Amino acid sequence: MRSVAGVFRNWWLRSRARLRLELDPWLCLGAGGLLLLGLLMVLNTTYFLDREKTGSGFRFFVLQLRHVALGLGLALALSRFSLRGLKRLALAGLAGSALLMAALWVPGLGLVRGGARRWLKLGPVVVEPCEFAKLGLVLFLADFLSRREERLADFKATALPALALAVPLVVAVFRQPDFGDAVILVLLCLTMLFVAGVPLLQVGGLTGAAASVLLFELARKAYRRRRLAAFLDPWRLARGAGFQLIQSYIALGAGGLFGVGLGASQQKMFYLPQAHSDFVFAVIVEEFGLAGAVAVLALFAAIAGRGMQVARREPQAFASLLAAGLTALLSLQAIINIAVVIGLVPTKGLPLPFVSYGGSAVVAAMSALGMLLALARRPAVR
Repeated sequence: MRSVAGVFRNWWLRSRARLRLELDPWLCLGAGGLLLLGLLMVLNTTYFLDREKTGSGFRFFVLQLRHVALGLGLALALSRFSLRGLKRLALAGLAGSALLMAALWVPGLGLVRGGARRWLKLGPVVVEPCEFAKLGLVLFLADFLSRREERLADFKATALPALALAVPLVVAVFRQPDFGDAVILVLLCLTMLFVAGVPLLQVGGLTGAAASVLLFELARKAYRRRRLAAFLDPWRLARGAGFQLIQSYIALGAGGLFGVGLGASQQKMFYLPQAHSDFVFAVIVEEFGLAGAVAVLALFAAIAGRGMQVARREPQAFASLLAAGLTALLSLQAIINIAVVIGLVPTKGLPLPFVSYGGSAVVAAMSALGMLLALARRPAVR
């Protein structure tokens, strides 16, 4: 029995040491800190909400624990992928995303909530396909653009076919409707074209065209115009579209330098809508103050800095583009979410990666992290 126990102990110690060496510490530190903070804030912001609805108090927290556990499993599995294995995911990822987006319009599968058709019910599981569509687009563009290194300046050979495949995905997201995620998809596409080396004149022209379309879509719908008006002057619409932003301002102002203390937030008590998801950063600032906000930004900066370092050191075009795209995906969502909370851009329904409540968002963010970990463990070429 002793020998068996000794063999098992030696195997466990070797496996743990190997895992420590292969998992990038900066990526793990950033994502791990944000995940722990997210679990704490989900319990903190949903306890009374859940008690009001179900009498439990812990249902949202337990669900988020399951989402994180699933995400961790996927992240660890993807971190073991080789570069060839990640390449094989490119076409399958885009095709799978497109199928999930199309399934939203199948009667009995697509769920409509708040006037938007964004969720897919697959038995007991509810999935938000757009979260995985963003991953699929990054994988596909990394593979597509890396195969055209010699023809990046040829608009018809590179940028045009890339757009021909990306635009239908953006249009499908607009139709849900989901303006925020459509903006993310557009920004991801433009970012990856720029990083790949497509001429700046082409990227600039496409940026102008995309901005024109987005502004047209922003002005076309009445509820989007109300959100824009609330962003410009929330106090004029304090009982309507400006309510959420004003409550966010109150939370931010109450936080001060070190916050009111963990669990002492007033705004989470049925004042601030979506305190556990889109506006969780406001509660973080209220309870932990400016110090908490800086800590969150530092954790995201650790992920972004390490991701871009991996992208810069990679000699393989696919690996470099994929690292840049995944880093941009996580960073852009964090930047826009925080910008919404502090009132720099109009309100959009985008979660804060790793922190906000939500199954699909957490699993997709952890999948992106797993692919970054796979790229980070590749030996650096000097």
